[in-house]
Amino acid sequence: MPTIMTGFVKKYFVKTVSILLALLFIYAAMSKLLDFENFQVQLAQSPLLSAYAGIISYSIIIIEIIVAISLFIPYTNRYGLYASLGLMSAFTIYIYLIINYSDFIPCSCGGILEKMSWTQHLIFNLFFVVLTLTAIICVDRHDYPQYNFFKLIIAPCIIIFISCFTVLALFLRSEYIIKKENNFTRRFLLNPIIREKKFITGSESYYFAGVDNIRIYLGSVSAPLWLTSLDLNLEDSISVRLYLDRSDYPFRNLQVQVTGGCYYLYDGSVPIIYRGNIGNWQASTVSRADAYFTQMTVLDTNEFGLRSQSRKNKQYILAKLKLNTAPRLSVYENILQKQIDGVFDSDGWLLSDRMLNQLIYIYGYRNQIIRMDYAMNVLDRFHTIDTISQVRISVAKLSDGRHKMKAPPFRVNKIACANGNYLYNESNLKGKHESSSAWRNSAIIDIYSTQKREYVGSFYIKNNKNQKIRGMIAKDKFLYVLIGNELRRLQFRDGLLD
Repeated sequence: MPTIMTGFVKKYFVKTVSILLALLFIYAAMSKLLDFENFQVQLAQSPLLSAYAGIISYSIIIIEIIVAISLFIPYTNRYGLYASLGLMSAFTIYIYLIINYSDFIPCSCGGILEKMSWTQHLIFNLFFVVLTLTAIICVDRHDYPQYNFFKLIIAPCIIIFISCFTVLALFLRSEYIIKKENNFTRRFLLNPIIREKKFITGSESYYFAGVDNIRIYLGSVSAPLWLTSLDLNLEDSISVRLYLDRSDYPFRNLQVQVTGGCYYLYDGSVPIIYRGNIGNWQASTVSRADAYFTQMTVLDTNEFGLRSQSRKNKQYILAKLKLNTAPRLSVYENILQKQIDGVFDSDGWLLSDRMLNQLIYIYGYRNQIIRMDYAMNVLDRFHTIDTISQVRISVAKLSDGRHKMKAPPFRVNKIACANGNYLYNESNLKGKHESSSAWRNSAIIDIYSTQKREYVGSFYIKNNKNQKIRGMIAKDKFLYVLIGNELRRLQFRDGLLD
């Protein structure tokens, strides 16, 4: 009777599991093949596999096809099940490491799996690991009835161990999974924050639109025509609807900026800028067809600093739009300095310090800061305290003309804001002798004096659980930050910035 039962299980259960696994591997392999170029680039972005993306992108497809074929052939079915267990175990530990130890989410596995969250993907893989392990035990129990349970699971456990160890070894060897310790030492300020206040925004779609002497203003990605403001104590909240004199444009990302008693709406993919006065929520068009741009900062009522792309080579350039002059647009092609492609390597943030009538541009992938006056004259170039003067990126050009990162970019600076001679920069690098635990659970804010071109000091801002800083804006002795659905006001101790 047991022989009949095990024969029945082997014939139907094992066959069903084999077919499911074979279909899964064939589907995954075909999905990768149909979008192989994109799959290879995305695999290169993996913090675990970037150094091996070339060989893995080919080998994983070949292995999946071979394993799928072996599962359909009775003679090789057992070996196919063992190979399936190894593959699924490797995929599972990979996802576990990505979820728990990676700062960014890489890899597109293709097909329906691309639609899953990473937690769902992990559960999905664990289910197939258990299913495959059960099928292997059924096969071995039928073929080797003299073996006890302990002997039956030795080989599958060895396969699981080897697969997990291989992926873990890649993880430990990857230079991108751990932030490199640079040859610099931070000076952490003594008790820099004396008071902290929080306001729950209720949404993660908010961004800083501006701040004045009375209120702080928030725009919303999900509701671009709504402007929310709070008093500087984060107590009185008001939301108003903004209206445009003409809105039939194909906006992609309409944003709002508030400064000098006015608010401005713009979307650089459409060459339109609207302006309205605070209190009058009907905005009028002040610029039409003057310039396309990727970033904008308001210099004055009729003047704007822009980051755009050159018509000649598509590289990032800076420009100034002045509404009451002819021509309105002045282009400055030599301020941003190319190192690789003039786009990714020149990426960064264009900031305005209205207290000093200065512009700041801080690169995202290297340690350089540019200080300019409102006439776009470069006053000086100086560096952050790290040593990354050359960008560490690799760019791939796809056959359709698109450019994508070919490997995980080594980001130096994450978010920055400027106010009254001081630049606040969230660094993405761990300095010498710093706590790994504090670095993982907090943001490091470095303060620079733009006038003296010198580093002032650093401090930590704790993350909100797993949520990190999305935006910063400074006003006098206050630093406001958005973390998840929280708006925090941090008050510096007196004399800290003197």
